[in-house]
Amino acid sequence: MTSRTVAQLLSDDISLQEVEVKGWVRTFRADRFIALNDGSTINNIQCVVDFENTDESILKRITTGAAVHIKGALVESQGKGQKVEIQVNDIEILGDSDPKEYPIQPKKHTFEFLRDNAHLRTRTNTFSAVMRLRSSLSFAIHKYFNDNGFYYMHTPFITGSDAEGAGEMFRVSTLDPKNPPLTEEGEVDYKEDFFGKETNLTVSGQLEAETYAMSLGKVYTFGPTFRAENSNTSRHLAEFWMIEPEVAFMDLAGNMDLAEDFMKSVISYVLEHNKEDLEFLDERLAKEEEKLPQAQRSPMGLIEKLKFVVDNHFKRVSYTEAIDILRNSKPNKKKKFDYIIEEWGADLQSEHERFLVEKHFKCPVILFDYPANIKAFYMRLNEDGKTVRAMDILFPGIGEIIGGSQREERLEVLKEKMAALDIPEEELWWYLDLRKYGTAVHSGFGLGLERLVMFATGMSNIRDVIPYPRTPQNAEF
Repeated sequence: MTSRTVAQLLSDDISLQEVEVKGWVRTFRADRFIALNDGSTINNIQCVVDFENTDESILKRITTGAAVHIKGALVESQGKGQKVEIQVNDIEILGDSDPKEYPIQPKKHTFEFLRDNAHLRTRTNTFSAVMRLRSSLSFAIHKYFNDNGFYYMHTPFITGSDAEGAGEMFRVSTLDPKNPPLTEEGEVDYKEDFFGKETNLTVSGQLEAETYAMSLGKVYTFGPTFRAENSNTSRHLAEFWMIEPEVAFMDLAGNMDLAEDFMKSVISYVLEHNKEDLEFLDERLAKEEEKLPQAQRSPMGLIEKLKFVVDNHFKRVSYTEAIDILRNSKPNKKKKFDYIIEEWGADLQSEHERFLVEKHFKCPVILFDYPANIKAFYMRLNEDGKTVRAMDILFPGIGEIIGGSQREERLEVLKEKMAALDIPEEELWWYLDLRKYGTAVHSGFGLGLERLVMFATGMSNIRDVIPYPRTPQNAEF
């Protein structure tokens, strides 16, 4: 007999059949009722043990966390809360779990405690739901790009360039840290290192993706990126996953069209395929919101927020128009914002972005044409000489979720921008070559997977949407 998943047993019309199932015990009460879960669904299946005909030594080993193999009859449940249950005919203990030591007991645990036990936290409803959604979102991302003619590109993790120009990169080296080779000037001689030059872990695959877009047309990357930013906030990780499409012959307007269609597609996918997980997380978030002061509560529930994105057209607004709106807004005039908007050129904060989405336009917003001095060197300079063809997509509850731009395709302009930022041409000679040999308009954007998972699950800390978070002073597991 083939073992079935709990999800199959709860969804298929196969009652009154002999079945097999394997999973982990969530609870065992009255020496009779096992709540069994195997990770395939947020729901448990109840397994009813005939304790009078079950060996006492087996009963003692049915503890929270134990792995079991159950055989029995799937029948209509006599109790409330489930349609079917299993009348157990045979139970085998596959792996014991010491009830005195097992950390994930059937009670409420703090997220801090669960981070310390991240290897077991997916045995809880919240984290199993979050990680199933992360998996579904990842699949939906690949599906969207595959269905739309994109080629999946694997960009290097080890690089000699800094795509963002921020300098917050992890160094990759095989040199002896206690006795590295030195130059005549007394500096570390990286010519003696493994790669013959100073190298780092990548912060973005964008620059390499641009090279492939300029021959394959439409490509995307989806992989880990790294940022050595010493930040312990709820929004920062040292290791995170990025989705970065790049498209040849596409301008900023096309980039905005692509990003909007993409986001609606992946969110629609989880609304359709992860209903039970979303309903659970929606209810969890509502309970958490009840503990907050009214002013701090989200204006929308989780599922409502996801449908808000899918059902609304994304309003397109220039940065200049947004600054005027914010400068004249009540929160700004009454100094309710933590960061008061006083003049053009200000770098917008999450509170400003959320105001535009949730209060002013009441729909997702795409801001475009940002000041050049607050954006990256590779973004195309506009004719006014002070703004670039950048875009950010703003969502309710989170603010910016996507950042992108039309890329600077003009060789001399790109050289001037690099020189102004002290970016050596010899470091990016290959990137400049794209502007020499068949240059053309091209665009792309970046989406942090963890930011998307936070939005889709209602989780407030980025450490809780990645299996094993890497943060300052923490590389456990």
